[in-house]
Amino acid sequence: MSKDERLYAFIVSRTSRSRSSIRRFSVHKRWVKASALAAALVFCAAAYGVYGLTQQAVRARIEEENNRLRIENERQRQKLQKLENRVDAIEDASRRLSEMSGTSHEEEGTSTHGAGGPALRLDDAGIANVEARAARLEENLRTCEAALRERVPSIWPVEGEMTDGFGVRGNPFGGGSAEFHPGQDIAAPRGTSVVAAADGTVVQAGWQNGYGQEVVVDHGHGLTTRYGHLSKIEVAAGQSIRRGEELGQVGSTGRSTGPHLHYEVRIDDVAVSPLHYLPAR
Repeated sequence: MSKDERLYAFIVSRTSRSRSSIRRFSVHKRWVKASALAAALVFCAAAYGVYGLTQQAVRARIEEENNRLRIENERQRQKLQKLENRVDAIEDASRRLSEMSGTSHEEEGTSTHGAGGPALRLDDAGIANVEARAARLEENLRTCEAALRERVPSIWPVEGEMTDGFGVRGNPFGGGSAEFHPGQDIAAPRGTSVVAAADGTVVQAGWQNGYGQEVVVDHGHGLTTRYGHLSKIEVAAGQSIRRGEELGQVGSTGRSTGPHLHYEVRIDDVAVSPLHYLPAR
């Protein structure tokens, strides 16, 4: 028997209660090698299959995580865009109200002081910074709105009874003719205190034909108020006035039939109804 034709002998012993037997069989070396090779191939194929399934599962998890991150990034981007739009709108409104109210407004990022620091990621402090900026701007906006409200004539300048109102009326001096009355008359005893309806600057304090002793207050941006027929004036032209501060006293100077305040509100020197600004009683 040649070297290549050698056989491998296998002995199998089988034992039971009644008897035992021994079986012997031989397998050619080539079959053993072939079987070993086949087993190795099967093992490799199985291992490769398991590896492939494992990698597929890993890739699926990675893809799932990537999709989640893409969705999260898009959500953060949209949130940031909304915040930026909100900041722009607030900043624009704040700038306009600052100009109207005369309060200071510093643009974000225009400071002349040094700046620095690390860049912030979109998904952590970046959005928090934008939200903080929006909060600061909203606070500035509230400040401007409050200052502007102080310049809107929104309180009664004198305690008394409303008489002739804004619009066409009969001539109070008789004759049957009609005339346009550009303000609101408020009857009150002579000497009753007359106060400014809003913050502003006195631009006229003295005699004016028809109005008698008159005070005119400029509240900015074309808005003025007039207080006529005063018996006494307590302020001077150029003086800054706060809402509720005394301007003078009720009288009957000028074209008047008795003690009362003639109160006007004008926008760009055009008279409008004061009742649009006065609170309801």
